[in-house]
Amino acid sequence: MNWLPDDFVHPVRVPLPGGHHLRPVSAADTDLDYPAVMGSRERLWSIYGEAWGWPPATMTYDQDYEDLLHHEREIAEHKSFNYALFDEVGTALLGCVYIDPAEKAGADADISWWVVDDKVGTDLERALDAFVPQWIADAWPFRKPRYIGRDLTWKEWLALPDNV
Repeated sequence: MNWLPDDFVHPVRVPLPGGHHLRPVSAADTDLDYPAVMGSRERLWSIYGEAWGWPPATMTYDQDYEDLLHHEREIAEHKSFNYALFDEVGTALLGCVYIDPAEKAGADADISWWVVDDKVGTDLERALDAFVPQWIADAWPFRKPRYIGRDLTWKEWLALPDNV
């Protein structure tokens, strides 16, 4: 069973209040993604490290490129989605939103997101926190999305039984 309907078309540009926008990440974004990730690496590791082993302290630019290329392919195949958060003109990558098929029982999609360190606690982070659940409800066909790090902690998520 597919996690998305065969005729589902994923959004390609999603405006946020304040002029920012989301769009599917691509390998061409490495120049913006690498400094965003590595500049926030310790905090991102504290969020995603145990579950995903990401981002490793030794991640190179080329490894980030390969990671983004992998995301780009998965997006094209509707296997999972990584939306990058950009400023109005697209010259700064400020975070990401991940939309994945549920790995653990109890949901049909696992969703998480982050902003770069210097945007933590700002209006942009608050806007993204309010925006993502509404966007998922309005634009995606999920009946039971799970917001990891919001609905439950990553530790609680890790403890759930795997989907069979």
